[in-house]
Amino acid sequence: MDQPNQSYSRGSQDKTLLAMTIGQAFDQTVAQYPDGEALVVRHQQRRYTWRQLAETVDLHARAFLALGMQVGDRLGIWAPNCDEWLICQIASAKLGVILVNINPAYRSSELDYVLKQSDCQWLVCAGSFKTSDYHAMLQALKPELRGLISLDPSPPPEFLPWSQLADLGAGVPPEQLHSRQASLHFDQPVNIQYTSGTTGFPKGATLSHHNILNNGYMVGESLGLTAQDRLVIPVPLYHCFGMVMGNLGCITHGTTMIYPNDGFDPLLTLTAAAEERATGLYGVPTMFIAMLDHPRRAEFDLASLRTGIMAGATCPIEVMRRVINELHMSEVQIAYGMTETSPVSLQTGADDDIERRVTTVGRIQPQLETKIVDDAGNTVARGVIGELCTRGYSVMLGYWNNPDSTREAIDAAGWMHTGDLATMDEHGYVCIAGRNKDMIIRGGENVYPRELEEFFFTHPAVADVQIIGIPDERYGEEIVAWIKFHPGHVANELELLSWCKDRIAHFKTPRYFKFVDEFPMTVTGKIQKFRMREMTLEELKRN
Repeated sequence: MDQPNQSYSRGSQDKTLLAMTIGQAFDQTVAQYPDGEALVVRHQQRRYTWRQLAETVDLHARAFLALGMQVGDRLGIWAPNCDEWLICQIASAKLGVILVNINPAYRSSELDYVLKQSDCQWLVCAGSFKTSDYHAMLQALKPELRGLISLDPSPPPEFLPWSQLADLGAGVPPEQLHSRQASLHFDQPVNIQYTSGTTGFPKGATLSHHNILNNGYMVGESLGLTAQDRLVIPVPLYHCFGMVMGNLGCITHGTTMIYPNDGFDPLLTLTAAAEERATGLYGVPTMFIAMLDHPRRAEFDLASLRTGIMAGATCPIEVMRRVINELHMSEVQIAYGMTETSPVSLQTGADDDIERRVTTVGRIQPQLETKIVDDAGNTVARGVIGELCTRGYSVMLGYWNNPDSTREAIDAAGWMHTGDLATMDEHGYVCIAGRNKDMIIRGGENVYPRELEEFFFTHPAVADVQIIGIPDERYGEEIVAWIKFHPGHVANELELLSWCKDRIAHFKTPRYFKFVDEFPMTVTGKIQKFRMREMTLEELKRN
């Protein structure tokens, strides 16, 4: 229901919201498709039917009961994509335990902050991933947790091996799990996801069963998912794209989940899509570009593909054309949202023309509302730029232990203020005019300058720092650090890169450094970041 002259739109009311917990929805799908293929994890060479997955999930949920996990306890998961990630996601939901997603690229300072801010009691972690030695970082940090569980087959002695959980679970009667599950309701918190804020440290968006189960369901409905579909999920599970749009979208439709690898690899993703006869594929534009440009792409028969989602950054029209023509994804859709809205609030449709799929982020999802407002909070006319706001079932419960930031984000009428600038056309399609003015999106990862600036301030030589983003063909944007040193102090680029290496995630590490004595400012003393971007681009052009 649209207001023709105002930038306000209400989504369809035809699709009913699921009034159940994630555990109930999972059990319903298991009962409906017990012998259907639920999960394929290619790099671990593991396959599960829905019945087999349910048996594994319940056994591990009973093991968590044996360890003493209570309703509302926080269980951190710090691991790349694997079957154990999904098992933890469903098992914790069945117990009312709140899963805390930890980015696999996090280093020690980021990990320490998240564990303390969420007051995590338990942590499931991989032994290592890429250049990160998780065990060594945790041994150095010595976090105050009730228990550490490692996915590594031979972890150090202070870690409980994941392989021992099955025996622990076998000692707990199934009735105990059923009793716990029956005591839960769908508005309880089930997940905390950390999203960087413009004012410094990451904030934990707290999401309920109702938030994320329904968002996964509505995304799947838009894609037309069924129990005959097979979805390749190369995007990270720690992010809403993987665990909500991927896992929960599939669970609510009986669709097969396919993990091609622990992290994104274009060749392994193409191989999985072809060999598993996938019908759907997820990714950010950089992933699709990597697959399209892979020298071996022509070897793969991808005729089974029909749909999928491209999200996380603006999609160039040529990339969209190639995805439709060369990957056979005629029904590929664009989705827009934020972690705080579970995540998707706007989505294009399968029958939208190519121009709408690249120039807009679609229309408001069913059972949600959107409006675009000016600085005074008034709804603007169609076609006028303003701040995008969303209201409805998808809006988070709030930021974990952070009522002030929650009040700043969600107003008294329940509207989530996204901080993104947008316009709405006469048909309700929304165009994003610009992200939060400073946010950088590098390869699909959100990087907030303020968080990085806070980090660089802790370096003994740094007196002041400003972080900006500049356009980049490969990653969409790259990070530039303008740095001013304390008098008598200096550091070169190599030293700063080395200092970043074990402290912050690789995607937050600046690509370029510029050492200055002052920053461009207005007469009133405000930093002119737009001027810094211009100067950096000019300098790079000259070099």
